[in-house]
Amino acid sequence: MSFLRRLAAPLGPLYAAAVKSRNLAFDRHPERAARVEAPVVSLGNLSTGGTGKTPLALYLAQRLQAEGWANAIVSRGYGGRRALDPMEVAPDSKVREVGDEPLMMAQRLGAGRVVVARRRHAGALRALALEPKPALLLLDDGFQHRGLHRDVDLLLLDGVRRWGEGRMLPSGDLRESMEGARRAHALVVTRGARAPKDEVEAWWGRYGSGGPLFFVDFRIGALRLWNGEGHIVLPAQGFDPFLAFCGLGHPESFYADLIVAGLGWVDTLSFPDHAALTPRRLMLAQMKAAQAGGRALVCTEKDAVKLDPAAAALLQMPLWIAEQEVVGGEPLAAFVAQQLASLASGTPREVR
Repeated sequence: MSFLRRLAAPLGPLYAAAVKSRNLAFDRHPERAARVEAPVVSLGNLSTGGTGKTPLALYLAQRLQAEGWANAIVSRGYGGRRALDPMEVAPDSKVREVGDEPLMMAQRLGAGRVVVARRRHAGALRALALEPKPALLLLDDGFQHRGLHRDVDLLLLDGVRRWGEGRMLPSGDLRESMEGARRAHALVVTRGARAPKDEVEAWWGRYGSGGPLFFVDFRIGALRLWNGEGHIVLPAQGFDPFLAFCGLGHPESFYADLIVAGLGWVDTLSFPDHAALTPRRLMLAQMKAAQAGGRALVCTEKDAVKLDPAAAALLQMPLWIAEQEVVGGEPLAAFVAQQLASLASGTPREVR
């Protein structure tokens, strides 16, 4: 446990009591959750840090769009500072205004597909004013944002870190107690190939809602040069030794995904989650790579949207961007589509 967490640990009971009181208020008065004129599918987790919400939100957005469910993503836009809020995110928006993850999603999905808002209800209303109007909203990191009604609540669980030591903030990683899992319509275990399935199933049986359980994985499927002049589909051979760097909540997951993809690195460099990729940090990565015998750099797509082109152009070694994709998500997408179809037809659903 870090020094700051030890220092804040006495506040834990107060935090837990506040979270419990808030959840109890929504449980007793569900009408407090505002409804909008479109179904809302929420992706979220009980713990802090990355469980893969952003790549999974992108996957569902693309998959459901292809199946006729026109959709938009509503995100808080963590790290962005903007005078206008809510705000539509364009592929060329400024990362300092909208945040790194929303900008990455907009660059993948195109214009008119992502909205950032500090208040999710306001963001949902802004998203429904987009043209063409979405028939469905995806709420990124929405499990604790109960002020907006959701029709399908997906709870994500990292199959490697899982629930950590089972303690709430600030001494642990849980945003709320594990009993909150009962609100979820389904559990989605990310990095599922490395998850102890019996242990996860037992946990879901104890704390969950009885809804289905899905296991999905992430895979680095390709690399592209930061300036767009090269693209390599994996697996492939003959890469120069890499230094891997990133600014993620749990950088170890990225480094492990590189190894699984056959891209062993000579060293790593981790920055704080959502950290700005300043020229100084970029030069530091290059210097550390050279010291370790590396001749190239690799980072995530989330980091790439924060690149300063002028600083990147000064690099004396190639900078590759790892493109991540979801593997095994078809059953989950089919479940969400079935839930949406039941809502549209007015027929009873199997879960909540």
